[in-house]
Amino acid sequence: MDESTSSLIQMRNVRVTFGRQVVLRDINLAIPKGQTVAIIGESGCGKTVLLKVLIGLVKPTHGRILFDGQNLAQLNEKELTKQRIRFGFVFQNAALFDSMTVGQNVAFPLRQHQRLPPNEVQEIVLARLAEVGLPDNVRGKKPAELSGGMRKRVGLARALAMNPELMLYDEPTTGLDPIMSDVINELILRSRRTHPVTSVIVTHDMRTARKVADRVIMLYPATRLQAAEEQIVFDGPPSELDHADDRRVQQFVQGEAGERLMELRAGRD
Repeated sequence: MDESTSSLIQMRNVRVTFGRQVVLRDINLAIPKGQTVAIIGESGCGKTVLLKVLIGLVKPTHGRILFDGQNLAQLNEKELTKQRIRFGFVFQNAALFDSMTVGQNVAFPLRQHQRLPPNEVQEIVLARLAEVGLPDNVRGKKPAELSGGMRKRVGLARALAMNPELMLYDEPTTGLDPIMSDVINELILRSRRTHPVTSVIVTHDMRTARKVADRVIMLYPATRLQAAEEQIVFDGPPSELDHADDRRVQQFVQGEAGERLMELRAGRD
């Protein structure tokens, strides 16, 4: 099968640099339609930058990003905005509008991009809130009145409001207790069953990666790579993580400081 027709996202020799700092180095990646991919790796390895590159918020210094066969770098701002309507983005801290109610937050993308009658907007808002397990009585509350877990769920409801083809999650369980983290994981799984969606999840949480992903990709910081090394040090199903040959993968998965601690001490000394 032609990769360009089977993949929703393709990254071809993508490099991102900020000044002299290389963040992403020659990334080649294809994500098929309907797949859920977890991007893991230690802080500073470029996970969130990769997420922003995928939707055109950061332009690659070199290489191409294809979304549904279209090169994002070649689109003008109007065309890029049209493509972004097909994305849903769940931000790390929910990124809700503090001055708006929960209902207004969830309705925001609908009112920005679609001309729907108010009663239809309200129906969608109620349906999405119910989908993430929130009762109707939260609709009139402000984000400051909600717990962290509830804010995360409102962010998910807002991202789902437009029925996106691509969902992107930036650390969806950060700051949550284990039970609420698992609630978010279950909601991610449920949204995948309910909507035909491709998902990319940036996470440090190995429970999330193992539970929700079909495929796990691990990045290693470009600054610590040898000249010929690839930045993607693991690409496979979660079940293979524990059997990976690369010691860097094992150390991350098991949460072992080991050689990394020695590197940090050597750098400080």
